[in-house]
Amino acid sequence: SNLTLITQEMIDILKQMGYQIRMVRQRRKLSVNLVAERAGVSRQSVWAVEKGSPSVVMGTYLKVLHAVGFDKDLLKVCADDPLGKFLQDQRDDKYKREEEVENRW
Repeated sequence: SNLTLITQEMIDILKQMGYQIRMVRQRRKLSVNLVAERAGVSRQSVWAVEKGSPSVVMGTYLKVLHAVGFDKDLLKVCADDPLGKFLQDQRDDKYKREEEVENRW
């Protein structure tokens, strides 16, 4: 099957994110009704986001995050990639060395 399984680690990440979203909403004294209205989604969708449901589409998570003022946090995802940058630099250095060798001939 081509279906990618959702691992327990992934579920735990979603649950943690949902919990954090709920804590933001509660600390700011925003009702589920208000967040749902601001996000343009149902109360059930807000509850599903706060539970970290893997069946909720990314757009709904984004709408709820926007409604509580944290949508820009998604820009932090993959923003810092030291390993990828290191690997890219290694490839770039290799190509530069190869070009230098070719230019000698």
